[in-house]
Amino acid sequence: MHTHSEEKAPSGDDWEALAATFDEEPDHGLGDPRIRAAWVGRLRRWLPGSPGDLLDLGCGTGSLSLLAVEAGHRVTGVDASPAMLDRARAKLAGRDAEFLRGDAAAPPVGGRRFDAVLVRHVLWTLPDPAAALRHWHGLLRSGGRMVLVEGVWGTVSPVGIPADRVTGLLTPLLAHVEVERLSGDARLWGREVGDERYAVVAVS
Repeated sequence: MHTHSEEKAPSGDDWEALAATFDEEPDHGLGDPRIRAAWVGRLRRWLPGSPGDLLDLGCGTGSLSLLAVEAGHRVTGVDASPAMLDRARAKLAGRDAEFLRGDAAAPPVGGRRFDAVLVRHVLWTLPDPAAALRHWHGLLRSGGRMVLVEGVWGTVSPVGIPADRVTGLLTPLLAHVEVERLSGDARLWGREVGDERYAVVAVS
């Protein structure tokens, strides 16, 4: 993600303003077939092998939601930005997906439970990551999994959340926690990157 400020997490208004051009970033819109294929391959490994109910938090314009639906999952996407959600709904029109406006830290899904919770580049923006992870853990069915794609961006005043902090917060909650380093795979980002990018896959 290349829209990070090196000073603070974007606010709701920032995301609204970014919506119109969000998919122009190679790793957002996934318009390049090679980048899209790289994310398809990763999601295939990270998500459950059989079709299930997936919650995509901070879903943005729905690019990962679309890949998950194409893999057979039923997707519920949540985002705080109406402009992002408009684009997600258009992108997944006619598919097995619904999109809800709400706070990713406390998504408006009632008592529903999911086979997977997918969150990309959101945890670092939240004021209380530990509380969010506990809440998300409570949304998982038995045997469900949490997939977090995060990083630390920038060099002058880096922003983000390091992998070791995320694993430290998840280890008491979930039985199996694995980190997959992503910085070295330029296909995911459309360019070489030198900062910390990773996925954490945690299974209950």
